[in-house]
Amino acid sequence: MQTGIFEGRAAYADALRQALLTSCAQGSREIFCFDASFVDWPLSEPAVLEALTQWVGRARRLHLMAWQYEDLRRRHPRFVQWRTRFDHCIEARACEPEGGGDFGNRGLAAALFTGGGEAAVSLRLFDDQQWRGALSLDAADVLRTREWFDAISQRSSPAFAATTLGL
Repeated sequence: MQTGIFEGRAAYADALRQALLTSCAQGSREIFCFDASFVDWPLSEPAVLEALTQWVGRARRLHLMAWQYEDLRRRHPRFVQWRTRFDHCIEARACEPEGGGDFGNRGLAAALFTGGGEAAVSLRLFDDQQWRGALSLDAADVLRTREWFDAISQRSSPAFAATTLGL
């Protein structure tokens, strides 16, 4: 996995893909994903879904945090279908932009990924216009991103239900 600074939309998608695949392969207990809508994430790619399927197990948790999930539902139908099968391993929450989740402003990350395992990995997108960010294997970076995610999740609410009940 190529660590360091990246720039460009393709580089961002590749870095996310590699981070997800690596975290799944290493058996991370928890994976934390944070984005406004997850539209630009490679969540419906067959390789990513296969890795997530192999990764799912007891005591494993995929944490998702976004402003809203409607764009994800439209853009990633395969992931939405996968999510219904593995709801027991997923915690999806929504935060308000003004409630502390205003990533992209005040120097906060525009998107975030962090996973554990033997070689913990964190990815932060700082500029969603130029697609600049950083991919790190540094344990201190992983700890900081998890603490930040935890702080935002305390001001969030459950969202993105696996099924919708209605009349």
